[in-house]
Amino acid sequence: MEQPMIGILAGMGPRSTSPFLELVLDQCQVQYNAKHDMDYPHIMIYSLPTPFYIDREIDHSRMKDTIIEGLRKLESTGVRIIAMPCNSAHVYYKELKKAISIPLLDIIEETVKCLPNTKQRITVFATETTIKSGLYQKGIISAGHEFIFLEAWQPKINSIITSIKMKKDRDSINSSWKELINEVKGKCVDGIVIACTDLSILSSLNQGLNMYDSSEALAKSLVERYIENK
Repeated sequence: MEQPMIGILAGMGPRSTSPFLELVLDQCQVQYNAKHDMDYPHIMIYSLPTPFYIDREIDHSRMKDTIIEGLRKLESTGVRIIAMPCNSAHVYYKELKKAISIPLLDIIEETVKCLPNTKQRITVFATETTIKSGLYQKGIISAGHEFIFLEAWQPKINSIITSIKMKKDRDSINSSWKELINEVKGKCVDGIVIACTDLSILSSLNQGLNMYDSSEALAKSLVERYIENK
């Protein structure tokens, strides 16, 4: 019997593609003890360049059309399900989902599922586009948690994202991250949702706070769905 092929629409940003694939492979080991090369899924990866700039407003019409074109191209390869490891792109999720005939996982829904059952004070580290969409805020509050965010944090988050994209000095990036985490801890925040795939590489530097990585949540769900359809 032919094994189902999963699709990953990545490249948003480009340097988040490889880390996400590693998370998917890790989940294969965790969830069904993948060991040999033949144990892993057939995966089609499309690294899609998109018109996103950290320092300017997004042309939403152009961005949405670009992503829809990418999804349809990926669907045409015969994949059975698609994961899109880009939080900002989920601003258009409803329209993107309608544009294809196969399932498209929702990174926000999958991430919120990972939050604790007891009420927590949660913040989100993401691009301005993701924050302005209010999607995570809505999901966090609907799950019974309190959303905490200071506007002063956003420029610092933007700077860290830009530094990662430009492959600047890692020690400097880590230092800026730790300073920001300390500010967050000062506001009695219990946990941080890492809602930007570029930031996933820093999630292990938690300094005592719970980190909920959207990339990891999406990878976990993708492998779960793969197992269901094997």
